[in-house]
Amino acid sequence: MNFIEGEILYFDKPLKWTSFSVVNKVRYHLSHKLGVKKIKVGHAGTLDPLATGVMIICTGKATKRIEEFQGHTKEYIATLRLGATTPSFDMEHPIDETYPTEHITKELVEKTLKTFIGSIKQVPPVYSACKVEGERAYKFARRGEEVQLKPKTLTIDEIELLAYNMPVIKIRIVCSKGTYIRALARDIGFALRSGAYLIELRRTRVGNIKVEDCMKVDDFTEWLDKQEIEKLERND
Repeated sequence: MNFIEGEILYFDKPLKWTSFSVVNKVRYHLSHKLGVKKIKVGHAGTLDPLATGVMIICTGKATKRIEEFQGHTKEYIATLRLGATTPSFDMEHPIDETYPTEHITKELVEKTLKTFIGSIKQVPPVYSACKVEGERAYKFARRGEEVQLKPKTLTIDEIELLAYNMPVIKIRIVCSKGTYIRALARDIGFALRSGAYLIELRRTRVGNIKVEDCMKVDDFTEWLDKQEIEKLERND
């Protein structure tokens, strides 16, 4: 393998790890293995710390393909808690509002989910990396400052109900680049005339890469030791 010329690696991102933490670990061990101070390493699509699943890591010259991978269709399995909301639309922050759920039936959920299929507009979460006047939106939010984010157009190819155990539902989503599943949870709650937030999220596919194709981050060093690696030739 030639990590300088470029390799594509697939990881199953662990819970509570940031996307940068995965990149940092890969870069550290590659640099040590190759005996170089620096090597380009990047990821093709951020996953929140509370999300797990497929993360594509590009090394060396393959980092030029990051945008290509980011454009691929993605599949998620999301678990939502209905009847409440949080400021971040997930479990990073405590519940701030509660709403009635007595009127919500399985049939209503299935009917409502269908309304999201196709081209939709979505306002990103304020606790996100979207830039506003050159600064990340979450920085405004954490300072308690209001920030207005513009809606973005995206596509939901498929959405289906996998489990209905009120007040918790589990859904599968196939969507385009730029979709915030946390924001989708918020919008589903609103459409149900209630509230909703994300309690679990797993990215199961990016393009043709499935989570079953991915290695565990903790297995990376052992995997790396087994590879035939081309090292840089030194011209002394």
